[in-house]
Amino acid sequence: MKIKLKIGILFITVLCCQSIFAQAETDKMVKGQVRNQLVSVEDVIVFNTKHHAGTRVNAYGSFEILASVNDTLVFSSLVFKSKRMILTEKDFITPKIIVPLDIFTNELAEVVILAQKQVNPVTGSTQRIVDAKYFDDALSSPKNTAMPSDQTIDKGMDFVRIYKGILKTMRNDNPGKQDFYKDTTFADYVISHVNYSFLANTLVLHDDQIKLFLVYCENDSKSRSLMNPALEFQLLDFLTLKNKEFKKISAGGK
Repeated sequence: MKIKLKIGILFITVLCCQSIFAQAETDKMVKGQVRNQLVSVEDVIVFNTKHHAGTRVNAYGSFEILASVNDTLVFSSLVFKSKRMILTEKDFITPKIIVPLDIFTNELAEVVILAQKQVNPVTGSTQRIVDAKYFDDALSSPKNTAMPSDQTIDKGMDFVRIYKGILKTMRNDNPGKQDFYKDTTFADYVISHVNYSFLANTLVLHDDQIKLFLVYCENDSKSRSLMNPALEFQLLDFLTLKNKEFKKISAGGK
């Protein structure tokens, strides 16, 4: 009886090992670049929804991530609309996959980027500026096609309004700090240590909210003390608590 039990355990162990090795063999490094026609693309996070894997694009929009065929990549950012991409065999053959991202609106981009914007004073006569005629076009003021003309969404989510509310709250709590979206050390830690399914399913965060939520958590000084693998459960509790705060602020003003 003991011999049969040992053989059974050995058989199960061998099957598990084969499964792990098979998975490791199918995973390959995917290289890609996210792009936008109007502005440079950076500070975008990329999740593989199937595996415990995530990364962030560099200053040139490039990224590398382990994945296999039929895996889903989720791209999340403060400025750009989230995007889901299911990988095919062709994506593993091409040297670099190109992922176009759409900006939310010109209004949202100003909320994030104005912290770095410098205003140059006008010199000389200003009358010519007053007399000048300006014409708008589609590229200067892109419209949010997801929003109806009255700027309301029936049973939907206005992410531009949510972003403004969250960013305003963070600036009120930290008046001396401006570039919240640049300092993402804690966000990088969560990306590499917390599964995407926890953020999307357990915390019920929309793909468009994940990046902003991580920046919101980072605004809490306690986040730094939780960047330790030994404090995994405390980190998950912290994220759960901050998610409740985040949802309250996001729901405000509806």
